[in-house]
Amino acid sequence: MIFSKKSVSQSFNQNITSEKPIRSVIKALSWRFIGTIDTLIVSYLITGKVSLAASIASIDFVSKLILYFFHERIWNQVKWGK
Repeated sequence: MIFSKKSVSQSFNQNITSEKPIRSVIKALSWRFIGTIDTLIVSYLITGKVSLAASIASIDFVSKLILYFFHERIWNQVKWGK
């Protein structure tokens, strides 16, 4: 299939300048899963209590998920490096 230079250039620029919000959500969830496991382990090693470690990890998961999502959306608007 042959594309005109203009249509290829336009679709490439669209892909390079923006991410859909759902992509940011999935990235945030996958990263937070890894981060939460780390927090759970470290919290357990420090406290020696599974319930306290789970509480810390739960709060960490929610707060950092929200922060990461907005961080991604803001950086998506920055033109530098694209």
